[in-house]
Amino acid sequence: MARMESDNPWFAELSAQERSWVGSIVQAGIRGFVDWYREDTDRVPGADGTALAASIFGAAPRALAGVITLQQTVDLIRLSIEVVESNIDALLDAEDAPDLHAAVLRYAREVAFATAEVYARAAEVRGAWDARLEALVVDAVLRAETDESLLSRASALGWSAGGDVAVVLGTAPARRTETDLFDEVRRHARGSGMDALCAVQGDRLVVLLGGVADPRTAAEVVAPLFASGPVVVGPAVSDLGTAHVSARAAASAQRSASGWPEAPRPVLSEELLPERVLAGDGHARRHLVDEVYLPLVRARGTLIETLAAYFQTGSSIEATARVLFVHPNTVRYRLKQAAELTGYSPTQSRDAFTLEIALVLGRQSGRTGDL
Repeated sequence: MARMESDNPWFAELSAQERSWVGSIVQAGIRGFVDWYREDTDRVPGADGTALAASIFGAAPRALAGVITLQQTVDLIRLSIEVVESNIDALLDAEDAPDLHAAVLRYAREVAFATAEVYARAAEVRGAWDARLEALVVDAVLRAETDESLLSRASALGWSAGGDVAVVLGTAPARRTETDLFDEVRRHARGSGMDALCAVQGDRLVVLLGGVADPRTAAEVVAPLFASGPVVVGPAVSDLGTAHVSARAAASAQRSASGWPEAPRPVLSEELLPERVLAGDGHARRHLVDEVYLPLVRARGTLIETLAAYFQTGSSIEATARVLFVHPNTVRYRLKQAAELTGYSPTQSRDAFTLEIALVLGRQSGRTGDL
């Protein structure tokens, strides 16, 4: 025990109880070796499965595996064997020492296997618990049941993201275990400076990304790990507590993504607003009215008039100018203004589709733009 304190500085930092557990393990190991050597050295010490691990490590609680790392345990075992071997020549006759040295080496090998077994079993238990906890966190986000307990659970899983959060949805790949898939997702995310939490729900893979600077760029990091088909990403939100907003948009976009077969991969949930509206998403409907239609109404009435005429004439600038009795350059200027105001360019077919639906929804809403 004195050698442990002098050779391993971290050992002195353990509590008195934890050091006593280590002492019990060392005593149990030496006592086990003496009993085995006395009875039958032809029998493999660990031949009866987990008996060796239980006889040695059973002297301390399982919690010790969470206090002392595997590397530290190996260091302690190596030191214990060294101390035992250094005393053999002084305690035994010269003709008996070689046999005992060989027996110590044989026993030490089995102790090493037993140590690996203890830590492997602890890792399996911890991994299974972490997987269940991770699934609960992801499910709570999707259900919008976020509270302080959710944040503490995420912290227990190593979630430390201080930046924005975005939710990525897509089809889970077949023929891959969840453990391998999640580990690879987390490796990709860490490589880009992000945190990740994962869950598989049915055939859907859900990935929560933290530390997101740009939703599309973040989703591109993990998109190759999804199966074929659409991969959608919700808008970035400030933290995990509001991640349900991103999850709701992403889920709606995934349900509607089949309406746009040519969509990029990954695709932003906002890029699927028209399909989401047609699928009955009320949030998407309100977004187009509030963020597209009403700004156009409030800016200048001529913008709405120009857009309506532009769409009615088959997106012809010259025909729109004749209908409105203005110069074609005036029409071009107004269309440019509409694009700058809404982020959707009427001269681009996809954006024009979104704008036209926004105009219809705005008229149906009966809102005039008054604050």
